[in-house]
Amino acid sequence: MRELIKERIIDSINLKQSLLNNDELLNTVEELAKKISTAIKNGNKIVLCGNGGSASDALHFAGEIVGRFQKERSAWPAVVLNADVATMTAIANDYGYDDVFARQAEGHVKEGDILIGISTSGNSENVLRAINVAKEKGAETAAFLGKDGGKIAKIADYPMIIPCNVTARVQECHILLIHIICEAVEELLTKE
Repeated sequence: MRELIKERIIDSINLKQSLLNNDELLNTVEELAKKISTAIKNGNKIVLCGNGGSASDALHFAGEIVGRFQKERSAWPAVVLNADVATMTAIANDYGYDDVFARQAEGHVKEGDILIGISTSGNSENVLRAINVAKEKGAETAAFLGKDGGKIAKIADYPMIIPCNVTARVQECHILLIHIICEAVEELLTKE
């Protein structure tokens, strides 16, 4: 058991170490933090969605934006599409699960907002459809992804791909990047 524990910690360290040399990812994270800062400054909001563990990551991200991350400041707007069980199940019942986020994005997203989808496979159809709707509405789009980025990497404005096939390791890196982005946004917006 001790060896398994050590192996998983080493796996996580090695994957995170590889991110330090991934200039494309680092540039995308930096650009997204700046875009989020600008959106908030301009009175726009962050809209998030994901399934399963990624749904939890979306909620976590929003909690850091609306509440606070590390600095005392005013609340900023973030909406999590997977948070409203009644709306999700109504849409799933009437339209199908593939549209649970797209239908909400149609109602919530406006030009200048940023929709962030989270999908460890990069192929979650409901996240993909939400990103397409957001783009049609003139919003910026970002995605936290795994593996090779899947279909979502091809359409998101800011794809952040963790090149790993193990969902747990991908999710560990997603939460690391979410925390980094939240810290960077707070730095940018509280300087002003």
